[in-house]
Amino acid sequence: MSQIQVMLTSIEEVKNFVSLTNKYAFPIQMTTEKYKIDAKSIMGVFSLDLSKPINVVVESDAPEVQDFLAQVVQFQVH
Repeated sequence: MSQIQVMLTSIEEVKNFVSLTNKYAFPIQMTTEKYKIDAKSIMGVFSLDLSKPINVVVESDAPEVQDFLAQVVQFQVH
């Protein structure tokens, strides 16, 4: 399992993030204290409180996971 914390601060970032997640076949989820949603669903992502950092969880050991994590670093909370 891999986990990274992201912050999506604009509609454009949400669109870019969801587009990125949809390039990968393995499941990607976003979790908060209350919710766990499919990160590939733009409606699901918009249903979250985007004013706070969100955990992105990948429960896969596919070789492409490392590529995904390298791509998603642009949204990572610093």
